[in-house]
Amino acid sequence: MAYRFCDNEQLNFEVLALLGAAWQQGADPGEVLATADALTDADGRKWFAAWTDLARRVRTDGERAAGAGRAASARDAWLRAAGYFGTAMVAADSLADEDLLLAVFREHRDCFDRFAAAWEPAAERVSVPYGSTTMPGYFFTPPSGGAGAPTVIVNNGSDGPVSAASTMLGAPAVARGWNALLFDGPGQQTMLFEHRMTFRPDWEHVITPVVDFLLARGDVAADRLVLAGISQAGYWVPRALAFEHRIAAGVADPGVVRVADSWWRNFPPELRALHDSGDREAFDTAIREGLAEEPEFAAYWRWRAKPYGIDSPHDLLTELGRYDLTGVLDRITVPLLVTSPEGEQFWPGQARELYEALPGEKGLVEFSAAEGAGMHCEPLGRALFEQRVFDWLAARLDPTG
Repeated sequence: MAYRFCDNEQLNFEVLALLGAAWQQGADPGEVLATADALTDADGRKWFAAWTDLARRVRTDGERAAGAGRAASARDAWLRAAGYFGTAMVAADSLADEDLLLAVFREHRDCFDRFAAAWEPAAERVSVPYGSTTMPGYFFTPPSGGAGAPTVIVNNGSDGPVSAASTMLGAPAVARGWNALLFDGPGQQTMLFEHRMTFRPDWEHVITPVVDFLLARGDVAADRLVLAGISQAGYWVPRALAFEHRIAAGVADPGVVRVADSWWRNFPPELRALHDSGDREAFDTAIREGLAEEPEFAAYWRWRAKPYGIDSPHDLLTELGRYDLTGVLDRITVPLLVTSPEGEQFWPGQARELYEALPGEKGLVEFSAAEGAGMHCEPLGRALFEQRVFDWLAARLDPTG
């Protein structure tokens, strides 16, 4: 798919994702294209400044609309502003200023909080018990009421904002008369930026408390829970389903078996051999020298590494090796739909590998570039994604819907 807005591959993908979010009112194509047009060869600082400027302008529009009693205009502006703040944060590590990142994250979350409160009916702010603390979340219900309806647990990926999780999975569920729970797990959003809690590979210890919380509510149908995940959650969802069997169906978009492969694809084989030799000091030196020569990639590395909380490149990649489904695939018996977009740039080939290894009921849905739905998480094919994925779920959970 040859849509080019930025020279930087990651930033170009972010523009595509924002354009796709417009399907669920998470962005305005004109605002996105006008901003991206000035960022073709931008560095991280310019990117961060441009999207935060747009976000603040749109947030101000929302505040004016709210002050004038125009609830729908305010709600939509706050969702767009949240998405633009989230897009800015992708380049925050180019600034080497953690305080600025935290400040903009709080602006992002404030806008999403306002959007959630303006939803009809207002989303419920929830706290999911997790060990000695809680995970923050939002429980959205359809206007008709969600008692007895399927409930989709929306599992975000490695670095996406909650606004993206909402437009990609939460809003489509609610539009179909279902409930949607959005939450921040360890290493994600609030849990990372506010509480410094990092990722864990054994994600069942995150999802089981979520299921416990939902089933204790009294308004959630115990036999109609869905766990759906995007991006790196294509690993976390099947991992959790290998141990948590109270869920009726799952979605992995895309299927991921080994998370580390998306990191190793950036390096030549000799660096992999150096890592595997166990020479930690030599490997760290080689990686850090390379990062010093490529500031843009270094910023991207810091952003992707942040949720793991590990400074040593050798130790980080060793830890990533634990994010591997190989040893638990035979335990996944919950019906699981695996997406496989053409041109998957992070985990090519792993969707089919996961699908073929699943022992229980399963589905594989492919998305092609010819349909406009290629690339990781189908950024420009959101209508087609919703149709195929939610129809598959409905056939198992809501045959009359």
